[in-house]
Amino acid sequence: MPPKKAAANTSAKVTKAPPAMPKSSKTSLLSQIDAFERSHIITGTARKGSTSKVTAPATRAAPKRVAYQPKKEVAEPKATIKKAAPKRAAPKKAITATSSTTTAAKMGTKRKAEEEAEAPPAKKAAVGRKIAPAKKPTAKKTALAKKPAAKKTAPTTKGTKRKVEDEVEAPPAKMAAIAKKIAPAKKPVAKKDATATQTKAAATKKTTSTRKTQTEVPAKKSTAEKPAAATSRKRKATDESAAAPAKKAKVLKKGAVINEPPTERLNVYVFGEGSAGELGLGTSKRAIDVMRPRLNVNLAADKVGVVQVVAGGMHVIALTHDNKILTDTEWDGGLKDVDAAGDDSDEEDDDNGLNPKESTPGEVDFSAVEIAEGARFVQVAAGDSCSFALTDDGRVYGWGTFRGNEGIFGFNPDTEVAKRPVLNTDLKKITSITAGANHALALDSNGAVFAWGSGQQNQLGRRVVERTKLGGLRAREFGLPKGAKKGIVSIVAGSYHNFAIDRTGNVYSWGLNNYGQTGVTENAGEDEALVLKPQVIEALKGKHITSIEGGGHHSLCSTSDGDCLIWGRVDGHQMGIEPNEIAQMGDNAMMKDDKGAPRIIRLPQKVTAIEGAVVHVAASSDHNVVITKEGKAWSWGFSANYQTGQAETEDVEVATMIDNTATRDVRLNGATAGGQFSIVTAGVAG
Repeated sequence: MPPKKAAANTSAKVTKAPPAMPKSSKTSLLSQIDAFERSHIITGTARKGSTSKVTAPATRAAPKRVAYQPKKEVAEPKATIKKAAPKRAAPKKAITATSSTTTAAKMGTKRKAEEEAEAPPAKKAAVGRKIAPAKKPTAKKTALAKKPAAKKTAPTTKGTKRKVEDEVEAPPAKMAAIAKKIAPAKKPVAKKDATATQTKAAATKKTTSTRKTQTEVPAKKSTAEKPAAATSRKRKATDESAAAPAKKAKVLKKGAVINEPPTERLNVYVFGEGSAGELGLGTSKRAIDVMRPRLNVNLAADKVGVVQVVAGGMHVIALTHDNKILTDTEWDGGLKDVDAAGDDSDEEDDDNGLNPKESTPGEVDFSAVEIAEGARFVQVAAGDSCSFALTDDGRVYGWGTFRGNEGIFGFNPDTEVAKRPVLNTDLKKITSITAGANHALALDSNGAVFAWGSGQQNQLGRRVVERTKLGGLRAREFGLPKGAKKGIVSIVAGSYHNFAIDRTGNVYSWGLNNYGQTGVTENAGEDEALVLKPQVIEALKGKHITSIEGGGHHSLCSTSDGDCLIWGRVDGHQMGIEPNEIAQMGDNAMMKDDKGAPRIIRLPQKVTAIEGAVVHVAASSDHNVVITKEGKAWSWGFSANYQTGQAETEDVEVATMIDNTATRDVRLNGATAGGQFSIVTAGVAG
């Protein structure tokens, strides 16, 4: 109560004092000092009085109590707080300038200058340093306070001023400690709020990869109340990202065994051109042009144990008895500088410059794909630029790419080129696979056929338009019979056309037919002729086909009677039939070009030059290799790269038996043909 009375009594003195101050500006120095001392003595009571009038609502506000919090920490006496009152004049006048007169503002400025003149130099510096930084964090805190409650901004500022006044009165050591406590305490507030805002925004629209990043930084969890919701969202995202690997780690369970792998180990004989390393003979100079069949020591039956081998366009894929798949692999080495190496042609067995990993069979790396435990590979297939492998539980893996008329087409909708094997999830319970130049076929246990790859020549048995052509990279079933009675039992892919044999022995074909290679006579030989839907080859009904193969523009098959039948393009000696026999064929069986020369054989014709019953046939673009029941190999067609094994670069017009020391006393049992090379095989006991 006494302080209130004192404030009331001194308020009158304060009101009289201000007018006298401006008038004394030109008086003597002695009168100025006297006026200063009188004003200095009464300022405290005068300020209290004026404060109670102007800021009465502020004295009831909570921020007034905040001013005493640092006082309790520093444990300053009440007398010290009263002495700090003169310092409140300058800030208070600045804040309430709109409600004060111009004279009062001048008095506040003058008194502040007089007080600073009285203060010691050291204290002036300390006060200046403490007051200046204190206002900057106050502004930040005020800005933050406006978001939750805009009305409390003004009281918060006044409370902060009192904090500053208390700090000014504290000893220098204590003031330094207080400054350290206050400054760091305010900076994290802004960071926490910013972190909370970022976390809240991120929790609503970040992807899985972002969630992973959030999980990696758990240290930035906010302890404030407002970010609590964001923290809970963050935890939810963390839980989801932690659960994601569980799906990837799902073990692929092996299905029922529906296929059995071959068991007979094979010796592999290669011939033709190996400039791309397709013969698998290594880097020897003698490994490029092989005129007659040569045993590949890198695939020896007693050491490697190949049980199946298939030729692609310019590569080979093989399956071994111990569940390995071999083909050419990637090489990390560089290119050889031939000029720098000098002329070393005198060395007969020197390096031929081939990539050592492409020219030597290597194991395919399946480490990047899930394979069921205990699964075994049972069959392999190869196209021009792709390879496939089938497991005993009916799953299909593949790698490489398909090509279209414009170049690389893609391997699946998500991958342009698969450098490592990937599982084809569209296929299940598959019993057989085969590949053409740029497409593939698969047969399932129900007799249904699936096709995928490039369909620009209608190889897929379904129409593929330009705007949806990528849909061809998904394996899809199409119009062939299926089921226990009429389902398909055998499939074969030519370069751009296909064959399928059903349970009744009917042979279906579809795809490119510009040389009558499908065996369908309708529109055969017309430019861009296609067989859109699978059709039965009428000329093969009742023939009991045991083996069938498609080349580039021709096809051939073997029957249960041991005959080798062939049809399609003639002008590259693909038929293996004597020219005079072809000339005697009727117009219904043979088509001629504009000059009257034989161009196409429309109906299947027997290759009469072959001695013995044919049990297996193989074809590539323009040459053929067949195996007889007696274990002999016969070949004919285009031979510029020795792919016929006859040591001839001229076309072999008529089917001729392959005879050389490597195979003369060997009983051959299989053959496969690539782009410019061929392979024949024999059992270990052969």
